[in-house]
Amino acid sequence: MLDTLDPADPAFARDPYPYYARLRTTGPAARVALANGTDAWLVTGYRQAREVLADPRFSNVPPHAAGRPKPDSPARRARGCLARHMLNTDAPDHTRLRRLTTAAFTPRRVDALRPRIEQLTAELVTDVADRLTRWGAADLVDAFAFPLPVLVIGEVLGVPTADRADLRTWTYQVGSPADALPAGSVDRAWTSLHAYFTSLIAEKRRTPGDDLFSALVHDEAEGGLDDGELLAMAFLLLFAGYETTMNLIASASLLLLTHPEELAAARQGGPARWAAVAEEALRHASPLEGTTWRRTTEEVDLGDGVVLPADASVLVVLAAANRDPGVFPEPDAFRPGRYAASGERAAPHAAFGHGPHFCLGSRLARLEAEVALPMLFGADSRIPALALAADPVGLPYRPGLLVRGPRRLPVVRAGSAG
Repeated sequence: MLDTLDPADPAFARDPYPYYARLRTTGPAARVALANGTDAWLVTGYRQAREVLADPRFSNVPPHAAGRPKPDSPARRARGCLARHMLNTDAPDHTRLRRLTTAAFTPRRVDALRPRIEQLTAELVTDVADRLTRWGAADLVDAFAFPLPVLVIGEVLGVPTADRADLRTWTYQVGSPADALPAGSVDRAWTSLHAYFTSLIAEKRRTPGDDLFSALVHDEAEGGLDDGELLAMAFLLLFAGYETTMNLIASASLLLLTHPEELAAARQGGPARWAAVAEEALRHASPLEGTTWRRTTEEVDLGDGVVLPADASVLVVLAAANRDPGVFPEPDAFRPGRYAASGERAAPHAAFGHGPHFCLGSRLARLEAEVALPMLFGADSRIPALALAADPVGLPYRPGLLVRGPRRLPVVRAGSAG
């Protein structure tokens, strides 16, 4: 009988790790029955996860009928633009898209964003401090972890400052459950984003800026990107760029608030220790719970007695692989020292995937976290002492198997928690 899994179960979303640990005892990959009536193979072993992510026998192309929008719905057409992004392609199409995008996301270009990220972070820390003064409490997700990456992606896309409030609103709405907002809000947000990015691409063609997206629009190597590909890329940069970084910052914040000894060590350790906090948060609380879905193009022997049949639906569960006890000692413990001690690291984890689909934005996400965490929690912060204002066990998490992080993170000034 197949193991069963309901990714929408709030208890599973809040703490999936016991389930993954139990599943791993049956082997590095296991077939499970999902609540939607389908079944899939979940890869939980670290070695096997890295192998699958680099193996061309696992295709990223969705089934032919998947994701086709209904022609009578602008919102569905907007969602359908995502079907053309490079995460849903294999070589040679993926190779071309990846090469063009990599040229825009060079380390030099990403690192040049640091001063602006520092400025945006300082403004948001001030906003959090003001909320604490006015209301006695603040939500670090709403006031900090969410707006920072959205504003940074606005820099990457070259979105004019005057438009960023709208971009933040639409992004929040499309990332929210439809039943949590007024009727039609999510569909209107999708339609607005589609129209906005269409006009932004046209503007970048007429008047390019020095942003990364302008570089993509005007890169003519290998024929460049057409408007449909650019639209898909804009959506991908927006959602991949904000969601994973938001989860990283929120999860790292929660870990620091619940591990005061690690917060003290970070304050005393300087930039290297803050970088270690970000790195361990990536492993311990993977902001990408799972990769995009893959499908086997032929039978694949993963070893250890696990053989995946052809045409099987496969999900590499990064959150499980990054807690594989065969690779990480004390896998469930939050220990930034494993990355900081003597400059050594544990075995490299797969926080942003591996192989040809390795996340291009990983350098930017790390940079944002390494700037944001000390500015929020460091001894020189405007808010040097924060306390969690809720039971961490009861915090809500977004359901599903793709991204993971707390949806709310209420805090007060230390000493004022009731």
